[in-house]
Amino acid sequence: MKAVKIGSPASVDSLQVVDIRDPGEPGAGQLRVRIHASSLNFHDYGVVSGVLPAEAGRIPMADGAGVVEAVGEGVDGFKAGDHVVSCFFPLWENGPPAVGDFKTTPGDGVDGYAREVVVLPSHYFTHAPQGYSHAEAATLTTAGLTAWRALVVDGQLKAGATVLVLGTGGVSVFGLQLARAMGATVIATSSSDAKLEKLRALGAAHTINYRHNPEWGKAVRSLTGGRGVDHVIEVGGPGTLPQSITACRIGGHIALIGVLTGRAGPVPTAALMARQQRLQGLIVGSRQDQREMVRALEATGIKPVIDSTFELARLADAFRHEASGAHFGKICVSI
Repeated sequence: MKAVKIGSPASVDSLQVVDIRDPGEPGAGQLRVRIHASSLNFHDYGVVSGVLPAEAGRIPMADGAGVVEAVGEGVDGFKAGDHVVSCFFPLWENGPPAVGDFKTTPGDGVDGYAREVVVLPSHYFTHAPQGYSHAEAATLTTAGLTAWRALVVDGQLKAGATVLVLGTGGVSVFGLQLARAMGATVIATSSSDAKLEKLRALGAAHTINYRHNPEWGKAVRSLTGGRGVDHVIEVGGPGTLPQSITACRIGGHIALIGVLTGRAGPVPTAALMARQQRLQGLIVGSRQDQREMVRALEATGIKPVIDSTFELARLADAFRHEASGAHFGKICVSI
């Protein structure tokens, strides 16, 4: 069967399509899953580009969606024919954060889903939302669950709240959709007027071009009558965090999700303290969080925004498209 592996040294250009052995039938507690789709995340790009350490020969991609082909002895809750989606932290079942690294994350510490078939323990998966295509389901493992945890699990989002999302990547677009479905008002930023128009079409009440308005934190405060937003989906990191602190209300919640502007940098701690804000670092969520998100998606009818889909053999091209920043929403891979 076909798979993609990372070469040595790791780089997007080193990705290679290879033939690997079929994993066979599932053992006790395992599922055999035919993988039909994956989707790209910034974390995946870090692995395949060599920014994050990865073993040569690693099969990348944290996200995987497909169909159960066979069920091993002792497995409850799954049957052949079920549509399933993978878990980013398959050993974190529920409760508060229990993982502080990526040793068990598919596509990083262990082989991921850039392959046609896997045989893995059943807790590596949850059911996919009913009515979702495989590509749509594959967007949930990382981006969807990150937005869900930021707003619902950690943020305890309530109707009438205000939410700021930065940019138009998968997490931010999911955050916009979830916030709107739950009755929140959303302010969104981008450097592209064309993308801002798409954000408004998805329900953003206000949009700000941060290239034209580098003091966008003050603009957000102005749009909220000087109060600031209740929640910020902060995907930029050190380059955007000062503006996010300005944009957030006294006692508000900033979900620190991404490091697109760098992995370290100065933080205006005095401003954070003076405004008594909660800066919550987070990485995806638990398997129970994912099950609850799936139920919410089925109840609300939210469908992810898919920018484009590439065949598995063109995975390197998919990553080049991600690196260009031209995408809006999720980039998917058909397997």
